[in-house]
Amino acid sequence: MPDTDHQRHFASALIVDDHPLFCDALAMTLKTVAGIEEIETASLLEDALDALSEGAEPDVIVLDLNLPDVNGLDGLIRLKTAAGAIPVVVVSSMADNRMVTSVMRAGAKGFVPKHSQRGVFRQAFDALARDEVFVPEGFVDVGDAGQPADSGDDAVSRLSTLTNQQARILQLICEGKLNKQIAYDLSIAETTVKAHVTAIMRKLGVQSRTQAVLIAGEASFSNLLPRQPDTP
Repeated sequence: MPDTDHQRHFASALIVDDHPLFCDALAMTLKTVAGIEEIETASLLEDALDALSEGAEPDVIVLDLNLPDVNGLDGLIRLKTAAGAIPVVVVSSMADNRMVTSVMRAGAKGFVPKHSQRGVFRQAFDALARDEVFVPEGFVDVGDAGQPADSGDDAVSRLSTLTNQQARILQLICEGKLNKQIAYDLSIAETTVKAHVTAIMRKLGVQSRTQAVLIAGEASFSNLLPRQPDTP
């Protein structure tokens, strides 16, 4: 018999989708194929972000890319930033190779076409339980196939590797601030800022702050940032 002692078990899930009937059907599917009993839903990305900020800790998040308050990869990046180590599975009707490639490069743990049969969802959650990623059958990574990914999608993929602190520092760089000003704004040492800037440029694959700003511009970076609390 296979050893399941080290497999991950999912007891709770957050479904982020604005179609009530699909949410109901997906909830039933998750209960059947993965034994998930505790399921919360959110029809807006902002509702999901609020739930996470208020302490919700689902074992897995299932996300539709098209929501009333966000569209495409922007929502995935913001949710990934807020969710931390919680795996995010994208369930979407936009299941072409380019989109799946972009979603996986942006950090999703799996992609399931929205109208897949229940068996496909079972395969996906079996893979997640083994800490593996899941992509649909027949998927071809467009990079591996020699088809260049959209520059904006590539920028999003690279930006998704930044930590929250690095993302904040890059935002301040985009605003034209120097290391000393960034250190003051974030109440950290200037040497710490320099170390973060070096890490940012390494992750983005650039050699200068100007190139980093250009990468951020390609991805509309300010729209991907987690919301900051208002300050008086």
